[in-house]
Amino acid sequence: MNSQPDWAAAAQQFQKTATDQWANAFKSFQGFGAMPQMPSLASMPMMPSLPHLSFSPEKLQELQQAYMREATELWNQGLTANPSSTDKRFASDAWSHNPVSAFSAAVYLLNARALLGMVEAAETDEKTKSKLRFAVEQWMAASAPSNFLALNAEAQKKAIETKGESIAKGMQNLLHDLQQGHVSMTDESQFEVGRNVATTEGAVVFENELIQLIEYKPLTKTVHERPFLVVPPCINKFYILDLQPENSLVRFLVEQGHRTFVVSWRNPDDSMKNVTWDDYVGKGAIEAIEKVREISGARQINALGFCVGGTILGTALSVLAARGEKPLASATFLTSLLDFSETGILDVFIDEPFVKFREQQMGKGGLMKGQDLASTFSFLRPNDLVWNYVVGNYLKGETPPPFDLLYWNSDSTNLPGPMYAWYLRNTYLENNLIKPGKCTVCGEKVDFGKVDLPVYIYGSREDHIVPIGGAYASTQHLPGKKRFVMGASGHIAGVINPPAKKKRSYWTNDKLPKTHDEWLKGAKEHPGSWWTDWAAWLKPYAGKQVAAPKAYGKGKIKAIEPAPGRYVKAKA
Repeated sequence: MNSQPDWAAAAQQFQKTATDQWANAFKSFQGFGAMPQMPSLASMPMMPSLPHLSFSPEKLQELQQAYMREATELWNQGLTANPSSTDKRFASDAWSHNPVSAFSAAVYLLNARALLGMVEAAETDEKTKSKLRFAVEQWMAASAPSNFLALNAEAQKKAIETKGESIAKGMQNLLHDLQQGHVSMTDESQFEVGRNVATTEGAVVFENELIQLIEYKPLTKTVHERPFLVVPPCINKFYILDLQPENSLVRFLVEQGHRTFVVSWRNPDDSMKNVTWDDYVGKGAIEAIEKVREISGARQINALGFCVGGTILGTALSVLAARGEKPLASATFLTSLLDFSETGILDVFIDEPFVKFREQQMGKGGLMKGQDLASTFSFLRPNDLVWNYVVGNYLKGETPPPFDLLYWNSDSTNLPGPMYAWYLRNTYLENNLIKPGKCTVCGEKVDFGKVDLPVYIYGSREDHIVPIGGAYASTQHLPGKKRFVMGASGHIAGVINPPAKKKRSYWTNDKLPKTHDEWLKGAKEHPGSWWTDWAAWLKPYAGKQVAAPKAYGKGKIKAIEPAPGRYVKAKA
């Protein structure tokens, strides 16, 4: 009996099987938009109607032919096929030296290209296409051969070289991560808040049930008479702005002679399950502004909002404007959304049924768990922030190196349910904040048109959380003197870019047309960090130099405990 395979017959079977599978797949896609809704399901309040989805027969035929052409070529190569060397998951020589693994990777990449091609060929609305694209990308990331020991040539090679020690270590890593409740992105044992991250010297000078207010020790003999308040995001902890002395935005402000204060949001527990958006604006940003003015004696201060901290700060300024108050000389918005018309990939999660579900689940009380939020953001970049660590930690038995940024990223925070539900509906779903008078916050109608003060608006070019067009949109709603600056890189790396590193670049354009695309046409690129541009812009609004304070607080407002305080140390 001939033991060699009949390659001709096998190739025919392969082609027939592939053709049948893809014909069924195409048929399923074509029928997706026409599937009848079952009455029992359609009557359920949380069941969305199916979107319209269709395909041009010509495009489907073109995709099918392209797939069969590549599949036949791949089959003819047999076990000599190699995956693309441009995909870092399969770039190691171990893959090319293992025929079975190499072939499985090549087939996987072919199927991934075909599925993405089908998504792009779909004739439907853009939101549905985004959801399809996101789902396919999640499938692609999760089903990669590199995620499985039986197919990962690199992990197999390491297991042989270490005589199984890497597998044993991987099991230990898996058990450790199961106990801690999340995949380790870094060696978390190497960091401690207040010891080697968030180390800029200062003291907590005020606290309520929602925030601690930190004042930092001056590093100059004189300071500007107008102090500076930082309102960080409440979805993460403030020390992304104070990781290490060499990349700390907080320390940079202090070195520039600004008397600097930072809001440290409390990590919500069950006692905060009824806290609202109004509380974050009133007891958070507004009370912090009032305390900084009281401590410094300044009639006006300067302030910065980062990410959702910028949304909170902008809302607070609108509330204060409605009350006839103007406590800020200038405001800075870093990668923040006031206008939620353009929200990028996060838009795939937000629709009426999802928001209604969250409102019913926690709108009147409850907590949005920090680990759930962290997982959502990680799966926006699944290969880099999920499966990369699954492979390294468990299949290869590696301990991820210590990295302060990833330690911060893993230090998740909860959110109060009522605050979270209000935020989803009035920002991402309905974009109500930019509609004058539509929202009432702290008893006042929100109208950004009344927030008339100089503003510095920064957006990162590759930001997937706050798309650059969304960051730019704030220029169209704030009436005061404005400067918009775009930095290179993403949501965090673009912001945390100290001048001493001499990395990346930024773009400026004094004209502010309606869209970011128009702005970019006239923008000029500058090497280095945007921090220097911002420092120069801020200086005229900071006031004259006065003697630096020798103690924290003022009068009855005294130091409560050393920075960074206990609120930031609470785990979700």
